[in-house]
Amino acid sequence: MTHLWIRTEHRPNERRVGITPDGVRDLIARGFRISIEESPHRILPVEDFIAAGATSVPEGSWPEAPRDAIIFGLKELPEDGTPLPHRHIMFGHAYKGQAAGPELLRRFRDGGGALLDLEYLTDATGRRLAAFGYWAGFAGAAVSLKAWAAQKRGTVCGPVDSYPTQAAMTEDLLAQIDATCQPRPRAIVIGALGRVGSGAADLLEQMGVPVTKWDMAETAGGGPFPQILTHDLFINCILARPGTPVFVGPDALNAPRNLTVIGDVACDPTSDFNPVPVYDRATDWAAPVVRVAEAPVLDVMAIDNLPSLLPLESAQDFARQLLPVLMMLDGPEQEPWQRAEALFRQHAAAI
Repeated sequence: MTHLWIRTEHRPNERRVGITPDGVRDLIARGFRISIEESPHRILPVEDFIAAGATSVPEGSWPEAPRDAIIFGLKELPEDGTPLPHRHIMFGHAYKGQAAGPELLRRFRDGGGALLDLEYLTDATGRRLAAFGYWAGFAGAAVSLKAWAAQKRGTVCGPVDSYPTQAAMTEDLLAQIDATCQPRPRAIVIGALGRVGSGAADLLEQMGVPVTKWDMAETAGGGPFPQILTHDLFINCILARPGTPVFVGPDALNAPRNLTVIGDVACDPTSDFNPVPVYDRATDWAAPVVRVAEAPVLDVMAIDNLPSLLPLESAQDFARQLLPVLMMLDGPEQEPWQRAEALFRQHAAAI
């Protein structure tokens, strides 16, 4: 019997969960055992999971879970250095040169556990099987527009918070944009054909913002890309990886430009392959942008848990995509999980 242990999220403001009560019901019908930690923050109440057949366990009790339980969360674990003996399903952010990556892999190596990274659950062609991308793009474009509106008020974008629904977000954002009494900015989205870019473009178009949509064909030449600087907003939706060109580099800070806001939705500032190397740290909900130039201003939005601004829609969408893959954990077709574990073994062996 496969035992899936749904842990609480430790990060502040993180309300998402990777499975719904209906998904729990379907897994239990398939023979899974499901434990779910209590959480005062999760967007879906624990009572709904219990009604679906899950067993409630105390918040943060996953380190004491049976050794054969698979711990399922989304964002990072507490950075306390303890060995990790379980298999963990989560976004590890450990394979692309991120600063915290070696320590996380070392903890798994020392404990005998394994990282089954959600970012690397793929089919045989390399296509990701589940992603929060659309809502990351949607929310990232929204915060970037908030930053632009704040600039027009002569300020810097203030703290952001989650919204109960997508409609509440777009209504609030439209009011902020209209209050500037300015023409709509011009935006460029790179990665516009992907999930992330589609979400960003949809939000911008809902706000009446003209959007230039670029993807691989437009960036295949490797740059430089002076066209980006002619736009007011640039939304980067391309994940950092070997061979990714630099879209906006340090030389742009003092160059003539219309560009005043970069929304780095991909958000890999510590990666060796960061395509927007004008900043060096992620931003957060309390301080959504970092100002990297003053004349003219240039603010970078680089929040790395953007879908949490819309926790209900993003959780439901992701859980729908992931459920068929979770069902493979105890079936004959385990290839996505085998590929994910093999990738972990490869990177763990290299530290």
